[in-house]
Amino acid sequence: MLSLDAVGHSQDAKSWWERRRLRYNIGLVVAGLLAFVCYVGVVDRGISTGAMPGAEITLFTTAFQAIGYLFMMAVANVCYLAGPLSESLVKPSNSARYRRVTYLLGFWFSVLLPFSIPALVARSYLFHHSAVVGP
Repeated sequence: MLSLDAVGHSQDAKSWWERRRLRYNIGLVVAGLLAFVCYVGVVDRGISTGAMPGAEITLFTTAFQAIGYLFMMAVANVCYLAGPLSESLVKPSNSARYRRVTYLLGFWFSVLLPFSIPALVARSYLFHHSAVVGP
């Protein structure tokens, strides 16, 4: 059975994390838009140099990627629950510091993750382009 202090701490942790969820989601939206701009730049460059002959960016592919990103944002928000859950499992002595560090690590991981797609496409483009052009 949970003590009254544990219930109060759990509510405090939950409200702390919920107050930051909007900021987290705004970060995800901005990162998604910027990552998509990077993706378009890489694909456009690949198409213009002939290294990505079958690639194209259409309204359909853009809408498909937007829907996929919204789905991944929902998954990220489920993963966001790991913050208060981890706090209840770890029971840190300095919960304020634990929350700040955990939030920032999760935030920056989540915000930087969308950039992995244009980075992988750029890597593929550079590898393919150097193989086609040669040293």
